[in-house]
This record gives sequence, C-alpha cells and structure tokens, in this order.
Amino acid sequence: MNIKKKIARLILKFVLGFVAFVLLYALSAFIFSIWTVNKEPGTSNDVAIYILTNGDHTDIVLPVKTAVIDWSKELSYQNTIAKDTTNKYLAIGWGDKGFYLNTPTWADLKFSTAFKAAFALSTSAIHATYYRDMRENNDCKKIMISDEQYKRMVAFIDSSFKRNAAGKVINIKTNANYGNDDAFYEAKRKYNMFYTCNTWANNALKAGGQTACVWTPFDRGIFYHYR
Repeated sequence: MNIKKKIARLILKFVLGFVAFVLLYALSAFIFSIWTVNKEPGTSNDVAIYILTNGDHTDIVLPVKTAVIDWSKELSYQNTIAKDTTNKYLAIGWGDKGFYLNTPTWADLKFSTAFKAAFALSTSAIHATYYRDMRENNDCKKIMISDEQYKRMVAFIDSSFKRNAAGKVINIKTNANYGNDDAFYEAKRKYNMFYTCNTWANNALKAGGQTACVWTPFDRGIFYHYR
C-alpha cells in the first residue's frame, strides 16, 4: 500500500511539475513576445525586405540581388526544380531538419520528430524559397531597412549555414521540396523549445536593427509588432 502511495505521489508531482512548466513557458513566451526591441532610429530606407508566415513559421524574405549580396550565387536557382532565374525574392527560414523534411503537414507529424526537435536531439536545416514577387497582407509585412542594417542581417543569416571544407553551403538533396522553387541546406545550431524557427527569424530582425521581440518561440510574437 505504501509503495502504491509513493508511486501515486511521484506521478502527481510529475504531472503538476509538467503543468507548471508549460504554464511558465507560455507566460514567458507571452511576456517576452510583447516586450519590444525598438527599431534603430534615424536610418535610411535602402532595401525592402519582408517577414512572411505560413501560420506557424516565419521566413525572412530578401531581394535576390542587391549591391550588398547576390543570394543566387550560393543558393543557386539550379538547386530548385523549376530553376526559374526570373524570381526576384528569396524567403529564408531556419528550422528543425526533421520537421522540414519529414513533416509536410501537421497530419504527418510524428511524436519522435516533435520530441527530438523540442529537446535539441536532431539537426537543423535552412529552407530557401524563391518568389516572383511579394504582396503585403496579414501574413506578409514589408520592412524598409538601410544598407548597413541589411549587411548585418545578411551576416547573421549567412553565419547560420553549415559549410563544407571548401567553404560552400551544403545543398540537401531531397524529394521533400514544398514546391518547384525551393531547396534545403544544412544549417548550424540545434532547434529546441527555447530556440525555434521563429526565434531565429526574430534574431535576424534584431541583427538588422529592426523592431522585434525580446524573445519569442512563435510567429505571432513577431507579427504582433507589425500589425
């Protein structure tokens, strides 16, 4: 009887601890998401970038070619199915490799994939998608930044790619493409519940001196500041 009581108490403590952790995580995400990191004042509007969400994940959308960088030189059009060189914008997102390659829809999500992602047990990838043009709406917001800010943002994004011995980005050969204009690349760092795809996008905005959250694991945190 005593053993059963001890087991019951342990289970109760575990359940209460888990619930407390979830509530603390949610509260922290809410507070730090609405806590604003202000945009750098007095800067010029040289480059138009965008933030784009699919409802869960935030991409940073950049012009393919500017005086600062030509993304197509490393993230080649040839790595996509369409190989369409007329596309003018490139959406870049960072995330868990298992989610990107093995979970095309939420219905395909496996517990093992989610568990590994939450606890940094898998590797990461960068998803790069070319677009012909961009249209502003509730899921796509335009941001004007200076060349200097753009250089810093580019440096942050560039540092997220894993490279081979020759210093080249590593294209992931896969049939898990989302469409005809996207490709995947090996990335640094591991996804976890405290550093998600949206945390990465938020940090990219910070690197470029733009309005951002103090911290957020969710896309809603980022877009809250760009209503």
